[in-house]
Amino acid sequence: MFNDLKDKRVLITGSSAGIGLATAQAFARYGAKIGITAQAMSEGVPQTLEALRQLGGEAAFFEGDLCNTQACQDVVAQFVARFGGIDVLINNVGGLVGRQQITDIDDAFFDRVFDLNARSAHMVTKYAMPHLKASAQASGTTASVILVGSFASYMGGGPGASLYAAAKAWIHTIQKNWVTSYTKDGVRFNVVAPGTVDTAFHADKNDAVRAQINASIPMGRFATAQEVAPSFLFLASHACSGYITGQVINVNGGQYMP
Repeated sequence: MFNDLKDKRVLITGSSAGIGLATAQAFARYGAKIGITAQAMSEGVPQTLEALRQLGGEAAFFEGDLCNTQACQDVVAQFVARFGGIDVLINNVGGLVGRQQITDIDDAFFDRVFDLNARSAHMVTKYAMPHLKASAQASGTTASVILVGSFASYMGGGPGASLYAAAKAWIHTIQKNWVTSYTKDGVRFNVVAPGTVDTAFHADKNDAVRAQINASIPMGRFATAQEVAPSFLFLASHACSGYITGQVINVNGGQYMP
């Protein structure tokens, strides 16, 4: 189904674990050329790259704190130097940072949440755009930018997660402007909005809290990262989604139905 992903150059930010890594693995199975990123090189990265190669992909690691604009520019430049361009950009980097109620939020916390979730997506996309346009022109099809939103953007987030939810809502909204501005250049923009996924993001939840959340999900359980990953393949494939842009694909087991 995703045969047109072979040799596609795919940059996935924040992809050393969780949904990002599961997505990298999914692309590797279809023979893509994959860039994974993290804030710093960890001892497990070489094994991760080798595992991606064993799955059938070509993979490289790029280090950078994408809260920083210069790091965003550098990671894009290094990826292009390695692979010769960008066909698919997945802005996956993000996170809760911490739980703070409104009375406890200071400037540093506010900036960190929006830098991690919003600035990173904006700046990586900014520096990737010339290469995405070039990809679309050269292929005669489309390039794809996929952002990672969240179920929280609809519901306002859990306790102390207001800024995280707001930053994800920003992602859901800003793509509409990008669609209006860049569809003529052959670049598509879509959002994958996961629900509650069984990753490190929810590692702080005890069994009682998890059971309460499960009761709110029609499918009765958290998703796995592997269940979210195919949505990115679909949106990256021109053959499957070449006429789909400006959409939010909700992968949440029925937890929220817009």
